Amino acid sequence: MILPNKHISTEFSFLGAGGELLSRLTDSETVSSLWDQVREIPSVATFERYALVLTMLYSLGAVYLEDGFLRRAEK
Repeated sequence: MILPNKHISTEFSFLGAGGELLSRLTDSETVSSLWDQVREIPSVATFERYALVLTMLYSLGAVYLEDGFLRRAEK
């Protein structure tokens, strides 16, 4: 589920959904405002999956929370 395989396409893996979230994340997004943007995307689909993908991105160091806003980590 995290990684794509022969049964799960890249789009529907957590990595694919994480890429969608990162592509839509601007400098001043709250968790709920980002959810409003991505809730209709099939690879995200549910809030539970959204929360899991955000947790994965945080664990990987790709995003962090600062003053109530989600921020992309520096490369």
